[in-house]
Amino acid sequence: MDGSGLPETRSTCPYCGVGCGVLLRPDGQGGLAVRGDPDHPANRGKLCSKGAALGETVGLDTRLLAPQVAGAEVPWDDALAHVATRFSETIAEHGPDSVAFYVSGQLLTEDYYVANKLMKGFIGSANIDTNSRLCMASTVAGHKRAFGTDTVPGTYEDLDEADLVVLVGSNLAWCHPVLYQRLMAARATRGTRIIVIDPRRTASCDQADLHLALEPGSDVALFNHLLTQIYEGGALDKSYLRHVSGFDAALCAAYVDDVTVTGLDRSDVKQFCAAWIGTEKVVTVFSQGVNQSTSGSDKVNAILNCHLATGRIGKPGMGPFSVTGQPNAMGGREVGGLANTLACHLDLENAVHRAAVQEFWGGGWLPTAPGLKAVDMFRAVEAGEIKALWIIHTNPAVSMPEADRVARAIAGCEFTVVSDITAATDTARLADVLLPTTAWAEKSGTVTNSDRTISRQRAVLPPPGSARDDWAILAEVGRCMGWSDAFDYTTSAEIFREHAALSAVAARLGRDFDISALSDLDDAAYEALAPLRWPLSAKQSCGRFFARGGFFHPDGKARMLPLRARPPVARTDGRYPFRLNTGRIRDQWHTMTRSGLSPRLSSHLAEPFVDIHPADADRIGVSPAELVRLTSPHGTAILRARIADAQTPGQLFAPMHWTAQYAPTGRIDALVAGAVDPVSGQPESKAAVVAATRFDAAWYGFAVSAQPLNPRASYWARARTAAGWRAELACTAQVSDWEAEARRMFDLPTASLQSVEDPARGTVRMAFHEGGRLIAALFVSPQPVAVMRDYLAGQIHQPGCDVLTGLTPADRPDPGPVICACMNVGVNTILTAIETQGVISVEEIGTALGAGTNCGSCRPELRALLESRTVREAAE
Repeated sequence: MDGSGLPETRSTCPYCGVGCGVLLRPDGQGGLAVRGDPDHPANRGKLCSKGAALGETVGLDTRLLAPQVAGAEVPWDDALAHVATRFSETIAEHGPDSVAFYVSGQLLTEDYYVANKLMKGFIGSANIDTNSRLCMASTVAGHKRAFGTDTVPGTYEDLDEADLVVLVGSNLAWCHPVLYQRLMAARATRGTRIIVIDPRRTASCDQADLHLALEPGSDVALFNHLLTQIYEGGALDKSYLRHVSGFDAALCAAYVDDVTVTGLDRSDVKQFCAAWIGTEKVVTVFSQGVNQSTSGSDKVNAILNCHLATGRIGKPGMGPFSVTGQPNAMGGREVGGLANTLACHLDLENAVHRAAVQEFWGGGWLPTAPGLKAVDMFRAVEAGEIKALWIIHTNPAVSMPEADRVARAIAGCEFTVVSDITAATDTARLADVLLPTTAWAEKSGTVTNSDRTISRQRAVLPPPGSARDDWAILAEVGRCMGWSDAFDYTTSAEIFREHAALSAVAARLGRDFDISALSDLDDAAYEALAPLRWPLSAKQSCGRFFARGGFFHPDGKARMLPLRARPPVARTDGRYPFRLNTGRIRDQWHTMTRSGLSPRLSSHLAEPFVDIHPADADRIGVSPAELVRLTSPHGTAILRARIADAQTPGQLFAPMHWTAQYAPTGRIDALVAGAVDPVSGQPESKAAVVAATRFDAAWYGFAVSAQPLNPRASYWARARTAAGWRAELACTAQVSDWEAEARRMFDLPTASLQSVEDPARGTVRMAFHEGGRLIAALFVSPQPVAVMRDYLAGQIHQPGCDVLTGLTPADRPDPGPVICACMNVGVNTILTAIETQGVISVEEIGTALGAGTNCGSCRPELRALLESRTVREAAE
C-alpha cells in the first residue's frame, strides 16, 4: 500500500513559533508526505525548508521504543512505579523543593498543563522550568512589567499592513522564513520598508533599507535615544499617554544614556529615528538577539516604551511583536510552565490567584514563591540540592550555558528521568530511567503560535513500540503518587477542557488569557477544532490588545520603565579578545534530534562552523576551510572557519545545534557563561568571550559510508546523506596503519579494498566495496581535503564506481553543496545556469531551477552568487 488513497490530516509543524499548518498523508510504510496547509492563517500553504523536509524525519532507526531502568528494558508499570516511588521518597525525606522538572516548548499544551499541575499543584514545588527560559523569558518579563500580563498585543496581519518593519535581534529570513516571506510580499505590494538592527549582517539584511550593526548589548541605548527623539520631535500621543504611567521617569532615564555606546554612525541613527517617528504604521519585531542577554528584559521594555509613548500598539500595522522560537513556547507560557508563573497567566506570588487555582485543582497547597529557573536549577542539581530530576523533550547537556558543567551535574544527580523519542541525545545518555514518548506525528493536542493562534496537532502515525504520550506518562505518575482523581485523564480533550475552564477563573480575576468558550467542547468538536486566536470571549478588536488601553495592572494602565543600557557581563580582554554570538542556522533545529535525521537539511551546512571577519582571520592566521579552536573560561570548541565580512571585526558567530552525536567539539554552549538577566533569569547566550586560534592538524580527512561511522580524531563532524553518512575529520596525531584505522572506523573487517597511499605527500585514498558496490571511502591529506563531497556521498551503494580520484566524471556534473534545501538545488547547478543560460536575477534562477520559490530563505545566497559572478566579470 503506497498511501496515495489515504486522506490528508491537518496538523501543525513542530519547528518554530510561526505555527505553520501542514497536511500529512501516510505512505503506508511508516513515512509521510508533507505539504503546507493553504487554509491555515499562519502560513497560507507556505513551508520553510525544515517543514518541507518533515517527511524525512519520521524514521524509527534512532527511536527509543521501550522504557529502560538502569539500561535494561522494563514494562511500563514497573518503570512508572519506580519513578513515582523515587520522587515520593525524595519528597518525604527532603521536601518538595528537592525535586524538579525541566520541560520543553516541544510539549503540547495538554502535556505542559499536566506537568505544571503535578509539580505546582500536588507536589507543592515551583521547581518546574522549561527550555523556553533560554529563548523568550525576557519577553515574558518585559510584557508583565509593561502590560501587567504576558500579552502579545498584535497579530501576523500587522506584518501585512505595516509601512515600516524593524527587525531587532531577529534573523527572520532564516529563523522564521515563512514570516519573512510574508514581509517580502508586503514589501512587494505596499512598499514596506525594513530596518535591521543586528551586530552582524544576516540574510534578513538582504532586502533591508538600513542595517544598524550596533555593539552587542547596546539596544537599550538606541531605543532610549529613539524615545528622546520621539519627545523632541513632537511625536508623543498625549491622548494615549492617559493609559500609561511612568513616562516622565522613563524619559529622564533615556536622556542619561549616550547613544554613542552603540558604535553606530550618527547619520544612520538619525535615519532610523526619522523613519520610526515618521511612520505611524510601524511594527518592531524582536527575538533572541534581544532576549538572550543579561539586560534582555530592559531591552524588551525599551522597545515597548517607544510604542507606548506613541500609542502605536494594538492597532492594524503597528506594535511591538515578539517572535518565539519553539512550536509551543506560547502554550507553555499559558499553562504556567515557567518556574515563576502560574497557569492561565495568573501570578504565582499573588495569594488570591494561588487560592483560586488551588480550589480549582483541589490540591493540597501551592508554592508561595518562584521555583528555580533553568540556570539555578542545574546549579542546584550540581550542589546536590535537587536529588530527583525529570527532563522532558529537551537536551540541556548541550543547550544550556556552561553545557559541560550541566552535563556533569546531571550525571551526578541521585535520580534522573528523561522522557524523549530517542536514547541517543547527550542528556539521555546520562539518565537512570528512559521513558519512550510519542513524536510530533504521533501526538494529539494543541499548540499556540507567536500571535496567540491555537492550532491542533493531530496524530497521523501510530506510536512505535510502546511509546506513550507525555500527558499520559505524567498523569500515571501522578496517580501512582496518590492523586488518582486529579490525574484521571483518558484523552487530551479532557485536559484541554479543564485548561479552558481554568481560564474562565483567570478571566474573572482580570487576566488576559481566556479560552473559556472552549471549555465545553465535546471530543468530536475538539478533534475538528480549526485554528483560532485567543481571547475567545473578551471584547478585543480583531484579536489585538491595547488599542484603547485596557492594561492588566491594578490601575488599568501600562507602565513605562526608566532604563539604562548595560554592557554584557563578560568583557573581552587580552586573553579572550573576541565576542562570540551564538544562534541558529536555516536548516537545523535546536540540537538536531529531529532535523539531523534529514539528509536534505544536512546538505546545506554539514558541519559546525565559526564566521570570522577577514581582518581577524588574517590576525590569527586562518584561511578559509581551516579549523579554528575557540576557548572560553568555560570550555572549548573546534569549528570550521567561514571567512566573511558579514561579521564585525572582533566578533564571531557560531551555531548552537551540534551535539556529541554529530560533532563532539562543536557543542558551542559549552563556551557560554551562565550569566543571567536579573529579572527574567534568561542566560546571555549571544555575548560570550573567547580566544580564537588556528587548529593545527597533522592530517585532515573526508569520509563517506553506508553505515554510521565511528571516528577517532581530534575533530570530527558527521551528517546524514541520502545513501548513508558523510564525515569531516582532523587530528593532531599521526596514524601508522591507515587500512587498520579505516576498517575500524567503518567496521568493515573483511570488505574488499582499493587504496592509493603516497607517504611522501601524506595522502591516502581508500574505497571499500561489497558485492561490487561502494560502501565506504576515505580521503586523507595534510591540508583540508579537496574532493567533490556531494558527488562522493551519492556514490554509496553504487556499482562499479571509481571514486579514488575524488572527482566527478565528465558526464556526471556535481551539483555541489545544496543552496536551496526546499528544492534540493546545489550551488554548482546554479552557477552553471548563470554561466550557460544567461540567468541574471533571483527570479530567473527560480524560473529555471525552482530555487528560492518556496520559503525563499535561500534568496540572499542566490543574490550573492549573482553578485559574485558580476564582480568576477568586471575584474576580467
